Amino acid sequence: MIQISYLRDKKEEAIARLAKRGLQAEALVTQVLELDEKRRSTQTKLDQLLAEANQWAREIGELFKKGEKEAAEVIRAKSTAAKEEIKQLEEALGQAEKDMQDALVQLPNTPHESVPFGKTPEDNEVVLQHGEIPNLGDNAKAHWDLAADHDLIDFELGVKITGAGFPVYKGKGARLQRALINFFLDEALSHGYHEIQPPIVINEDSGFGTGQLPDKEGQMYYMPLDQLYMIPTAEVPITNLYRNVLLKEQELPIKHVGYTPCFRREAGSYGKDVRGLNRLHQFDKVEIVHFARPDESYAQLEQMSSYVQSLLQKLELPYRVLRLCGGDMGFTSALTYDMEVYSAAQGRWLEVSSVSNFETFQSNRLKCRFKNKEGKNELVHTLNGSALALPRIVAALLENNQDSEGHIRIPAALVPYTGFDKI
Repeated sequence: MIQISYLRDKKEEAIARLAKRGLQAEALVTQVLELDEKRRSTQTKLDQLLAEANQWAREIGELFKKGEKEAAEVIRAKSTAAKEEIKQLEEALGQAEKDMQDALVQLPNTPHESVPFGKTPEDNEVVLQHGEIPNLGDNAKAHWDLAADHDLIDFELGVKITGAGFPVYKGKGARLQRALINFFLDEALSHGYHEIQPPIVINEDSGFGTGQLPDKEGQMYYMPLDQLYMIPTAEVPITNLYRNVLLKEQELPIKHVGYTPCFRREAGSYGKDVRGLNRLHQFDKVEIVHFARPDESYAQLEQMSSYVQSLLQKLELPYRVLRLCGGDMGFTSALTYDMEVYSAAQGRWLEVSSVSNFETFQSNRLKCRFKNKEGKNELVHTLNGSALALPRIVAALLENNQDSEGHIRIPAALVPYTGFDKI
């Protein structure tokens, strides 16, 4: 959630930055500020009246002690009348705060100055590309055919048990999944991350804290009887570990890693982009989450990007890094890098990681602060990234490493985890 103080101080800058998202935000920003002014003026009136009521209470006591009963009764009458006005002002203040918050949460995060203008993925900026794209020839198979040939993944059995988008991993397919999870976790631990195993179900406060609510409720699985949501990513529970927490400056940066299954409804998804492992309702992911000082958060973002790239290099996958344009970024992000691997059999790039800096957008909702050198409480910056999401990594590993006989080579870095070097 954007800080209201930022909108007050730099209204035009906020409107200009939001324009990078293709959003004409002037009317909404103006509405927020008008509601904020109403809230503040109501608060001022209430504070003044409460101060007067406290003064009257002291005067009444002193007058009674002096025996000046009539004068005390006059002030008591004023105090009694003020109580009703105080009640009305408290109700008005509560409504004003709600109205302002309801308007404020409609505003997405303001993009960083380096974010390019644009509305669609075609407007994203390619930052770098690494590795050679394999030439597999005309007989190369897509991962869904390779998975069927080797009995690695059963998509139809998943439909029988649950529905489309819930595959069953079998044999070496299951072992490859487990190998990747352990490989990603071990790599993170060797880079100074602290491992967390969080719940995979969250409450509404957690969803609001990281910005999934009220923006993405239609994309999450909801259990109305318990008023709980299945997590779309480990970012949500791990970041919420620090909701309503005051950190010490020397604790920063905090770096967590966690493995969880993830659940997404993916409403409206259809076509070739959802075939096989390309888009699932349930998938495994290892997530990294950082909490940083504001002056260090963009250096942390570059560190996270480099770290994710190191994983892709060890997996010997060709990849590219994109800086997302304003219109393609998530609601909560100030700057996002997407990492895409090339799927040689499908002939296209597949997103496998998004690494984002949210600046204070999440921490403002979470009320996650640290005490700075001046002894003042300051909002932290939060960041997170996939390191990595498994489905498309598995798809690219199967497709890019197949030979003319249909055998699949396992990258050397994974062999200690799989126990085999070939499928």
